[in-house]
Amino acid sequence: MHATVSSALPVGRGLLYVTFAATAWGTAGAAAALLYRGSGLGPLALTFWRTFGGLVLLLAVRALLRRRSRTAAPAPYEPLGRRLARIVLTGVALAVFQAAYFAAVEATGLAVGTVVTMGAGPVLIAIGARVTMGERLGAGGVLAVAGALAGLAVLVLGGDGGATVRPAGVGYALLSAAGCAAMTLITRRLGKGGGSDPYASTVSAFAVGALCLLPLAAVEGLWPQAHDLGRSLCLLGYIAAVPTALAYGLYFAGLAAVRAATASVISLIEPVSAAAIAVLFLGERLTMATAIGTGVLLTAVAALAVTEARGAVSAARSAAPVAG
Repeated sequence: MHATVSSALPVGRGLLYVTFAATAWGTAGAAAALLYRGSGLGPLALTFWRTFGGLVLLLAVRALLRRRSRTAAPAPYEPLGRRLARIVLTGVALAVFQAAYFAAVEATGLAVGTVVTMGAGPVLIAIGARVTMGERLGAGGVLAVAGALAGLAVLVLGGDGGATVRPAGVGYALLSAAGCAAMTLITRRLGKGGGSDPYASTVSAFAVGALCLLPLAAVEGLWPQAHDLGRSLCLLGYIAAVPTALAYGLYFAGLAAVRAATASVISLIEPVSAAAIAVLFLGERLTMATAIGTGVLLTAVAALAVTEARGAVSAARSAAPVAG
């Protein structure tokens, strides 16, 4: 007997939702790169407006969905202390994840910043899960992590004199990946047994992240320059609406019908789309070493997701009762 995920959403539509979300996430860095050219905003201010704007839109969508739904499922019980710890820690990790990513885009460009962030994230998650929760990687997982590290090394060390890959930008990207890994591990560890609503958790994390970022963004410079203000506001609105509120909403909706490992593989569209936009529209150069390192890194991450999927299937089969 095969275990299936019960969802009112067809699998095909779920795949479409996750694919759109990953593609939209890849455009956030491109919009940020354009904002850096004329708005005067820095990474912290940009991250604040993305988080705050996304929070407002997510709250509006959530209120609309609740109004349309006559019967709302009761919220699952979760101890108050664990819930507060999970929300605060996740919100801080989200703020670090987003702000460091935009700093990486500013420092080393959209293509390299996105590839390093999204490539190193799953590796740090796998290592962190092994260290903090005892989750076994297995031989395939160890090889995938080693391959990802090799790809990252080629990407960082293979630049032609630093013209394409800048160490500071790579450092910010690795910090962003660490924030993403911390956010995921906190959700796994503190969310066990709580059955928390991932959509509600996202809204709460966005609220905490916006509060954390506000004073830092105010010091950096919260408001865009008056010159070309309309263009800056349009780009900020796009970042808050499409790659934030819409993308996260569709991603969580798609997860109801698509396996998490499958979604993680589809999410590799984000660095691919970001690299394509950077080269085709932003004038960034992609050297041979950068291309090879990117390919090795993304292949290893895909292999890591496939290994996770196989492990989940094997565990489900082992747990299934044997028919007599």
